[in-house]
Amino acid sequence: MVEPFGSDPMARPLTYPGTIPAASGLLLADAWLPLRPAPGEPAPGGPVADWSVECAGEPTTVAGVLDRLGRAPMADRHPVLAVGSNAAPAQLRRKLRSRALEPVLPMTSAVVDGIAPGVSAHVSRPGYLPAAPVALPGRSRLFVLWPDGAELEALDATEPNYRRRLLPATRYPVTLASGARLTSCSVYVGRHGCLVDDEGRPRRLTDQATLIRALLAASPALRGLCGSTPEEFVERAGDPAVREAVGLLFREEGRAARQPESTWSAVDR
Repeated sequence: MVEPFGSDPMARPLTYPGTIPAASGLLLADAWLPLRPAPGEPAPGGPVADWSVECAGEPTTVAGVLDRLGRAPMADRHPVLAVGSNAAPAQLRRKLRSRALEPVLPMTSAVVDGIAPGVSAHVSRPGYLPAAPVALPGRSRLFVLWPDGAELEALDATEPNYRRRLLPATRYPVTLASGARLTSCSVYVGRHGCLVDDEGRPRRLTDQATLIRALLAASPALRGLCGSTPEEFVERAGDPAVREAVGLLFREEGRAARQPESTWSAVDR
C-alpha cells in the first residue's frame, strides 16, 4: 500500500496542484492502492474493471473491490479527465469528505492528445491560480477519474468556476495505460478563460511559485494589488475583492483569453 498524499493545495496553496501519483491507483479512504492494467480489450464490466489491485493483503480486481464494498461497478461510473489538483489524492479526499463521502475512486493514468494543463484566468479562494484544460498540439500524461454518481455530483459542487463538458473522442483521444481508448470522457472547462503569454498562446501550468513570480514581474499593477512575492500574493488573495480585481486585471492587460465553445463538445453539466 502506497500513500502519495502530502499536503493538499487547499491547505498549502503554493503546493498546487499537489502530489500527483506516478501511476494508476485506487483512492480508498486514507489509502492509495496501486492498480496494474489488464492488457487487451476492456472487461464486460467496463474499462478498468479487470485491472489488478491488492486490497487487505489479497490480490483481486477493481471489480472485486467495488463489489465487496457495495459501491457502483465500473460500468456505472463516469470518466472525467483531471488536469489540475483533481489528480492529487489529497485534494480529492478533502473534496469528497467535505460532501460527507468516503472516497472509493479509481484513478487511471492516460495519454491524451491535443489537451494540456493550462492556467485558469482567475484566483481560487485558497489563493492559487488553478489549472484549466487548453487545446494545444502534442500529448499529455493525465489522469482519468472514475467517480460514481454521488462522487460526480460532489465534484461538480466543488467546481463552481468550471463547466463539465464531454470531449470529442476523435479530436481528443484518451488512451489508458492498458492501451484501451475511451469512447466517452468529460473534462472541467474554465468559466473564466485561460491565461496567455505575450504572443497570445495559452500558458502551460507550472509550479505556483514560478507562475506567480512571472506574472508579478510582468505587471506593476498586479504587484500593486498582490505584493511582490508568491507568499504575499497568496495572503492578499484571501480577500474576495482582491481576487475579483486580479481577474479583471488579467482581462484588461490582455493576459486572459477565452477558448471558443466549439473547442469542447456537448454540455455534460
